[in-house]
Amino acid sequence: QVQLVESGGGLVQAGGSLRLSCAASGRTFSSYVMGWFRQAPGKEREFVAAISWNGGRTYYTDSVKGRFTISRDNAKNTVYLQMNSLKAEDTAVYYCAATRSTYYSVDYREYDYWGQGTQVTVSS
Repeated sequence: QVQLVESGGGLVQAGGSLRLSCAASGRTFSSYVMGWFRQAPGKEREFVAAISWNGGRTYYTDSVKGRFTISRDNAKNTVYLQMNSLKAEDTAVYYCAATRSTYYSVDYREYDYWGQGTQVTVSS
């Protein structure tokens, strides 16, 4: 069992930056592929980024490539999402998630554990 708690969301102007954190409980955090998803009002939850168990591989949806960076610190049981050059269309609730799969997925249904979400609002 893994419990995930996100933090770091807030209100920022377009072009600004935020760093989201996701703290995980449990001693097996390093064995999970971790992902970030987001959900805007009236839209489906969408994949943002994922990172392999050791941080060696990262994956991004096209709309955030070059602007967002996912990273993890297994010693701290934490995964991060650094978001730069934020746009109004990045406004959403951001969720971190963990999957027991050995490979990442862009399908939120493949993830086993979820945080409660943190709101990111980008004003234009």
